[in-house]
Amino acid sequence: MNELGKPVKWKKAGAIAGAIGLLIVLGVWLVPNAADFLYTTLAPSMPTTVPVAVQTMVWERDHSVMVYVPAGEFIMGSSDAQVDSSLALCNKNLRNCKRRWFEDEQPQHTVYLDAFYIDKTEVTNAQYRACVGAGACDAPLNTIYYDKADYAQHPVVFVGWKDANAYCQWASKRLPTEAEWEKAARGTDGRTYSWGEGIDCDHAQYGECDGQTVPVGSKPKGASPYGALDMVGNVLEWVADWYDSGYYSQSPARNPPGADSGEFRGLRGGSWDNRPHLVRTASRFWDNPDARYYDVGFRCARGSQ
Repeated sequence: MNELGKPVKWKKAGAIAGAIGLLIVLGVWLVPNAADFLYTTLAPSMPTTVPVAVQTMVWERDHSVMVYVPAGEFIMGSSDAQVDSSLALCNKNLRNCKRRWFEDEQPQHTVYLDAFYIDKTEVTNAQYRACVGAGACDAPLNTIYYDKADYAQHPVVFVGWKDANAYCQWASKRLPTEAEWEKAARGTDGRTYSWGEGIDCDHAQYGECDGQTVPVGSKPKGASPYGALDMVGNVLEWVADWYDSGYYSQSPARNPPGADSGEFRGLRGGSWDNRPHLVRTASRFWDNPDARYYDVGFRCARGSQ
């Protein structure tokens, strides 16, 4: 996989006693603020993620904590303005970046998903070891981190899509779809990162930080609206879907399953080795299902029933 990763008021109102007093105050305010008044009352606004109480459950099969993502619509993909911003960020780091590198994130569209659960963190070496011990998973391609006790709570890496899928099946779960992953990562309002806008090493482990994975859940400031951690950075994560660069233009509006077939499987989230323009919640990646890299892991999901 190369660096390009291709393998986003109301005014305070007070009660004014008396009809005459209200009209006077409104008249004085409205004239110099007419444009602002029209904008804030008539202009369409992007839906925002309503703060929710984080709901979790412990899935006994692999002792994972899972967070609940309620049913409903969310904004998926990138707007033109967000692509412009991503392109500028890319050029700041690499120069000569191309707009076409971000076209698979468009068109931005609204998707409805049924409720589901997703792992709060990426699957760790310790968790994956249990699957290997049960004979249901193959050991990672490279065990440099997998075999070290100090890395037990780091995300497992050097696992391919088939390995990730096997683990989730062993744990009586499944890989999340791209749509599920993105909603869990960004909420409903189309934000750039799980926490909102702007990125730093207090929120995510990416290419401007320490230069390796960190234990899962080490960046609580980077939590998504539903309480999922490390959705941005640390390791790229396999998703269930076949990758299709033009899928967003034909995606079903409800519970999109991804393309029927393909050559590559999707990856999301960016890693500790990626620059800021690649670790956005809308960024899409892909690779051969058999590929196993030093910065690729996964997490699992399951339905709400």
